[in-house]
Amino acid sequence: MAKIDNLKQILQKRFDKVEKHYIALCEYKELIDVMQVEEDIYNQFNFNTLKPEKHAILDAYLKRFASLQDFLGAKIFPSLLEVAGIDAKKMSDVLSLIEKEEIIDNLENWIELREVRNELEHDYLEELQEALNDLKYCIDNFGQLEKYYLNAKTFFERYR
Repeated sequence: MAKIDNLKQILQKRFDKVEKHYIALCEYKELIDVMQVEEDIYNQFNFNTLKPEKHAILDAYLKRFASLQDFLGAKIFPSLLEVAGIDAKKMSDVLSLIEKEEIIDNLENWIELREVRNELEHDYLEELQEALNDLKYCIDNFGQLEKYYLNAKTFFERYR
């Protein structure tokens, strides 16, 4: 029992940490929504002529997006299963069980979010249009990542 209580405390601290990423991500998303009304940020010419502070907002959004997804996958999901008494050793098992528990809606969606986000880290400047398409994907799928985060919090609440 003490082990589970300790794990719950650790998990709460992890949620407290990831909450900061989530709040910042929401704030950057609002700023990006305003930017998108003003101009097509996914057009190469427009993107290249954005002011440095707008580039910084986009970079910060991607950093928080990646941090939230990484933290959910590596730190939150395995601990959630452990608190619930569900045994999973390998990450593939963790993700499969997280899908079964309806924390993520679809394993393929989770993997695609991860792959697109990873591509952005590697080809941001080399293949600009491809990177802009991936950026758009990450921005358009904000709600999906938000849903996964909120589902994880709701799941945790059942075991606190």
